[in-house]
Amino acid sequence: MKHVVLSRDFGVENLSLESGTKPTPKRDEVLVRMKAAALNFVDLAMIKGLLDPHAKLPFVPVADGSGQVEAVGEGVSGFKPGDRVATLYIPSWPGGRYKQKHIDLAIRPGAALVPGQLCEYKAFHSDELILIPDALDYAEAATLPIAGLTAWNALVYGGIKAGNSVLLHGTGGVSIFALQFAKAFGARVIITSGDNAKLERAKSLGADGVINYRTADVGDAVSRLTDGQGVDLVVETLGGANVQRSLEAVRPEGSISVVGFLNGIEANINLITLNLRRVTVRGVSVGSTEDFQDMLAAIAADGIRPVIDAQFDLSQVAEAFRYLEAGKHFGKVVINI
Repeated sequence: MKHVVLSRDFGVENLSLESGTKPTPKRDEVLVRMKAAALNFVDLAMIKGLLDPHAKLPFVPVADGSGQVEAVGEGVSGFKPGDRVATLYIPSWPGGRYKQKHIDLAIRPGAALVPGQLCEYKAFHSDELILIPDALDYAEAATLPIAGLTAWNALVYGGIKAGNSVLLHGTGGVSIFALQFAKAFGARVIITSGDNAKLERAKSLGADGVINYRTADVGDAVSRLTDGQGVDLVVETLGGANVQRSLEAVRPEGSISVVGFLNGIEANINLITLNLRRVTVRGVSVGSTEDFQDMLAAIAADGIRPVIDAQFDLSQVAEAFRYLEAGKHFGKVVINI
């Protein structure tokens, strides 16, 4: 059995393809032949030692994956051989309120203590998996656990409904999912990028307004596109100084869903602007299994297909991460296993 391991030290250059023993499912476990894994910036941050510089090496990286059930252990009732499944990022959160026990990054897949999905076979506890629709292939299904569900909850928690307006920053996985979901909700979408070709692709997916942040002031452009009112919701994928820009783009009593930190994990915001606009700022940490089921129902009802920009083989894992880090992608980057 082949699997990718981060060994010796942090850094993409320390990823290696190694051989191991195919696992046998124990009681309450499901053996999955992994088919695809989707990359997220949280995976890159983990590999570079930015997320947890004290993580114990070696470990198998990447949180999101999909595959086919090959065998089940005793006591498993929810899955059978042949089932098509995707992984869950917070399996300890089946539904209800987000609690203290759900915060610990160390117990999430691909974060050292729990092996990730870059392997040919893996034994999962039955609560770590979810069945996927037949309409999605394995590469598409692998994009859902973090990027898809984060985008879904950024909109749902923001109370988006038909006729609302949404601002999206960039054209990475979360933003493109949010574009697709927002249009399915009947919302109006404004999206930014520094690449005109990507903006054209976003328009082909239904974006109503596009802004090249290299040639236009985002705040002024949003004001013009919303007749001076601002947007109902901003999906904040960048973090850092961009949070203040998002605060200035949202309407009074609007919302900002903070989901990413590409531009930095700390943000200085003007509290006078926050208070005068009465803006709700909410952190979004993916979602529960119930949230995932709701998202899958919407995907099936609206015929949504995840957007995959590039696909790599397991032996090309370093190239895949470098492609992700360079920001070349529109939508998701996937590794086929």
